[in-house]
Amino acid sequence: MPAGAVVRAGLAVGRALDRETARTLARELRRAEALGVAGRALRYRDLSRLRLEERLARHGTRSDAQAGALEALERAGLVDDERLAARRAETLAERGYGDAAIRFALAGDGLAGEVVADAVERLEPEADRARRLLERHGGGPRAVRRLAARGFDPATLEDALGFADEA
Repeated sequence: MPAGAVVRAGLAVGRALDRETARTLARELRRAEALGVAGRALRYRDLSRLRLEERLARHGTRSDAQAGALEALERAGLVDDERLAARRAETLAERGYGDAAIRFALAGDGLAGEVVADAVERLEPEADRARRLLERHGGGPRAVRRLAARGFDPATLEDALGFADEA
């Protein structure tokens, strides 16, 4: 039996286990189980709050235990949608993806629209990234098709090509 659940339930040697204490203990055990499931899910990579809620629901965790576990993880800083969005957006931008592809990936990670918008807004401007990538890949039609396939806006690519032609 997890020690944290025992302590939060108020159990002590010699104390009678009445109905209310038993209910509290059961609730704390469910919460401890939810924390274990969430902790194992977070072991290898960050997940959004929504994805953790889905994982806990698939595990059969009750909603009150889910809420308690997720609140504890947020207070500890282990679940932070803003941090997740910023890191993921930076990683995708470094890998050569445009804003549209980044927005799509972040939304697929279960992040809210305003969190996604803030993360994309903090990135280096898409036009600057496109220019740098076009210069690196020669700036020909093949490079343009590659960037278009990676979510760069067509207008941004046209502007970047115009800049590359003038240089």
